[in-house]
Amino acid sequence: MTFDEYRQLDALGLAALVARKDVTAGELLDIAIARAEAINPKINALVRRFDERGRRQIAEGPQGLFAGVPFLLKDLSSDYAGEPTSSGSRFLADYVPAHDSELVRRYKAAGLVIFGKTNTPEFGLTPFTESRLFGPARNPWNLGRTPGGSSGGAGAAIAAGIVPMANGGDGGGSIRIPASCNGLVGLKPSRGLIPFGPHRGESWWGFATEHVLSRSVRDTAAALDATAGPDAGCPYFTTPDASYLEALRMPPPKRLRIAFTAKPLAGRTMDAECIAGLMRTVSLLQSLGHDVVEAAPQVSRDEFLQAFATMLAGETASTLTSASRDLKRVLDPRKFEPATLALARIGRVINAESVSLARQYFGRLTRMIGHWFADYDVLLTPTLGRPPFPIGSLQATRAEAAQLALVNNLPIAGLLKSGPLLAQFAEKTFDWIPNTPVFNATGQPSISLPLHWSADGLPVGMMFTARFGEDARLLQLSAQLEQAQPWFGKLAPL
Repeated sequence: MTFDEYRQLDALGLAALVARKDVTAGELLDIAIARAEAINPKINALVRRFDERGRRQIAEGPQGLFAGVPFLLKDLSSDYAGEPTSSGSRFLADYVPAHDSELVRRYKAAGLVIFGKTNTPEFGLTPFTESRLFGPARNPWNLGRTPGGSSGGAGAAIAAGIVPMANGGDGGGSIRIPASCNGLVGLKPSRGLIPFGPHRGESWWGFATEHVLSRSVRDTAAALDATAGPDAGCPYFTTPDASYLEALRMPPPKRLRIAFTAKPLAGRTMDAECIAGLMRTVSLLQSLGHDVVEAAPQVSRDEFLQAFATMLAGETASTLTSASRDLKRVLDPRKFEPATLALARIGRVINAESVSLARQYFGRLTRMIGHWFADYDVLLTPTLGRPPFPIGSLQATRAEAAQLALVNNLPIAGLLKSGPLLAQFAEKTFDWIPNTPVFNATGQPSISLPLHWSADGLPVGMMFTARFGEDARLLQLSAQLEQAQPWFGKLAPL
């Protein structure tokens, strides 16, 4: 098999060749490794390789839906026993878990051949991938642009043709963001579908979940079949459908009531390219017979930003404390990025009342949006506020860096007044990701599809969100759109 032949197939297509013995799993891994060695120096998508462990997996005879398909893990939540999980942090660069996470165990059971880990920002805190530990990941569509984050390395690796599918995680859009930036399919499943065990009950108050980025809807559905469902001791779960892949073989959904909006839900601006892609998608949906109307739930931007920042600061503080405890080492401020330290310091002084008020707000938001969806099957928005931006554009300016340094050196009394500063830093980020975090808060399934490219050739994703638990319906609609406006043949120019 040649690389060109490899790149023309999705993960299920490659698995079918292995099952028919038209190609071996070893040949597929050799192609993936050769592509990584040729292209990764340009895109910095892979930050760790363990090729021999992949070869040992093959020698053991992988079984399952994806038997023999090369696969990559994000270097964050998916622990692979014996290989470092750095979380993009210099403090954790040498942390080696002793056990596989439950999700990794399920990936292996599905036959996926894991041979490396992908680039991520420190603790997945930013929607771009530019950590000080590993440096920036680059977008295969334009090496000067971001591949998004926090699963930016995964998105870049797929778009560059190293693998057809890779693991990602999404706490504020971190699967959907790189899917949009790299021209991929990125589903954030309903809360509770994907397990976080065995050592964690949930992440980021349940906002975060893991799944895959892929090039085809059917790979995304099949990966959900392979991984969805409760594990021992999970605090809550959503019952998966019998088969998401089988749902794609049913007739496409008839006349859905689909709302759309060009107004950002929690940001301030929307780029003209994103609006152009939105209106083009509206026309496509109408041509397929769906009832499309302009409408959107009303989200209080200021309240949302403040509550999300409260959650993020508290979770960052607890992450650092847990890392110090688990590694039995003192926290060294020099081993963390300034924004991470600032979030953690603020998180340590936020009082319990503020945390409770934030949780109450998210509860009200979820109820309100749940009632809004009683009148609509799906909401369509642009995934992001603009196409992929130049690398470094969202890094702190000199003035902002000085403010971060101030936060990191303020006495406790000063920190207590730093809430507005936190919201100020959040504003730029939420202009980039104005829509994705809302549905992390509500737990609804939400998917980014590559339905538009900008005038200068950059992918611009469109995001579809359904009612809680209606992942199958969302995938059926996605498959219908994929058939009507195919994207698989669009390849990054590297």
